[in-house]
Amino acid sequence: MQDIIRGTIFIEDIELGMTRSLQKVITDSDIEMFAKVSTDHNPVHIDEKYAQNTMFKGRIAHGMLSAGLISAVIGEQLPGHGTIYMAQNLKFLAPVRPGDTVHAQVTVTDIQPEKSRVKLDCVCTVDGKNVIIGDATVMAPSRTPA
Repeated sequence: MQDIIRGTIFIEDIELGMTRSLQKVITDSDIEMFAKVSTDHNPVHIDEKYAQNTMFKGRIAHGMLSAGLISAVIGEQLPGHGTIYMAQNLKFLAPVRPGDTVHAQVTVTDIQPEKSRVKLDCVCTVDGKNVIIGDATVMAPSRTPA
């Protein structure tokens, strides 16, 4: 993963259009660890011979592995530490393969300061092509806890 600024942006400091991102190369090891942790051992992810006979013509990463990078941006950068997920909607548009660099980005599209809620546009790309699109609603930390 590239160097990123980690921490917290409080609800009082969040602005419409604010954006944060990270990128990561998806490795065989990442896929193997995700399969172990999630218990999802679908052979399209872990067995090249099997995956060659699918519509993908080779192994692909778990969709939620790439989607997890969105969670990393939200939990580490925007809003950051102390953020609580309320909802996430995702659409998977294209496969991510071992060796692909996934760029995950979130952008603030709505702020409800009275509820400490933030709505974020979420996108993952590989080589400039959208592989995941969606949105999230989160509860951002506040300087003045309820």
